[in-house]
Amino acid sequence: MRWLLIMLAVLFALLQYRLWVGDGSLAEVWRLNQAVDAQRAENEGLRDRNDALEAEVLDLKTGSEAIEERARSELGMIRDGEVFYQVVDPPSDTPEP
Repeated sequence: MRWLLIMLAVLFALLQYRLWVGDGSLAEVWRLNQAVDAQRAENEGLRDRNDALEAEVLDLKTGSEAIEERARSELGMIRDGEVFYQVVDPPSDTPEP
């Protein structure tokens, strides 16, 4: 009877070892869950960025306002009959050392 009790205690200790330290342990499962949560958050951010880019592409394909806005801001283009004014800040009057 004593041997059976010792054998069960050893078996229990081995199972506890696998639960806390071994392959597929609780610590590893917790770490993997954290990695999955981080990946989900990253995927959500990338999904939002893709949605914004898709909306911008659709707007560029269908509307002329987005193309005009891009031409004005990035290329400095103006329409016929418009006058372009550029406002430049004056240089600071601080003396150099």
